Amino acid sequence: MFDKLALIGIGLIGSSIARAARLNGLARTIAIATRQQATLEEARALGLGDHYTRSNAEAVRDADLVILCVPVGAYAAVMADIAPALKPGAILSDVGSVKGQVVKVVEPFVPAGVHFIPGHPIAGTEHSGPAAGFPELFVGRWCILTPRRDTDPVALDRLTSFWGAMGSNVERMDPAHHDLVLAITSHVPHLIAYNIVGTVADLETHTRSEVIKFSASGFRDFTRIAASDPVMWRDVFLTNRDAVLEMLGRFLEDLSQLQRAVRVGDGPAMEALFTRTRAIRRSIITAGQETAAADFGRPHGGSEAATPTAPDVPRIGIREHGGGEDA
Repeated sequence: MFDKLALIGIGLIGSSIARAARLNGLARTIAIATRQQATLEEARALGLGDHYTRSNAEAVRDADLVILCVPVGAYAAVMADIAPALKPGAILSDVGSVKGQVVKVVEPFVPAGVHFIPGHPIAGTEHSGPAAGFPELFVGRWCILTPRRDTDPVALDRLTSFWGAMGSNVERMDPAHHDLVLAITSHVPHLIAYNIVGTVADLETHTRSEVIKFSASGFRDFTRIAASDPVMWRDVFLTNRDAVLEMLGRFLEDLSQLQRAVRVGDGPAMEALFTRTRAIRRSIITAGQETAAADFGRPHGGSEAATPTAPDVPRIGIREHGGGEDA
């Protein structure tokens, strides 16, 4: 599909793209760039690409498809490096979980003749680094593309086919709408998870150890989300501030109502809310974005971390790009 694919950043998402592209024969050559020599050597040892370099410009030279797989906060510096080396006709995309800020930061650097099509694969785990990736990560998951109205249709179709060949369902969306939707489906849940787990971290040592020892599934799921890459998520909240604050405000209003129901013992109000939320859960399962398997389909035959994640094993919440990903 592409003669040369260049990946800038090789964390969970970047390494999964490399593996999936190799497995499905989507690129003749894969070039990998990352600023850390140790990460580059790890990617080399895993055989993720054909060319390895710490120079972003060197990686993208003559590339037909370039995908930014670094935290959104690094985009401006990366674009300053690669803009002069991008060849005319190349497709430039990314995997960031924020799109409005990406457009604002990247577009001023894009040379004439280069097709910039922002993207966001909604897939991931709480793990990061080159070894965390696997080729099935995108199978059955959504990838959202946010092209401009004047985007070249041939380039858009090629990028759509690329993600489709890796198993993704592809949706096209306006960047601002994407950011609002992801604020409630991903960003605010992560913020809540970080806060709840942070509350435990602030407890007295004895109580904290008991919470950890007797963790129930609800708290364990929060810790999975809160284990996501801290740099990436710092950048998400800094760059999608308005949408996150909008959805967080709505959440706090609803939380206040629930708090009142608990305080006054309003059982019918609580039951009505919990009935509505069960319906949302069932809708997600029906849409194929989750499984009804016991314990959310988690493996029980050994260490979870050592078990390859199959495409039908769900992520609780939407965990994006660790390391060089979105989540």
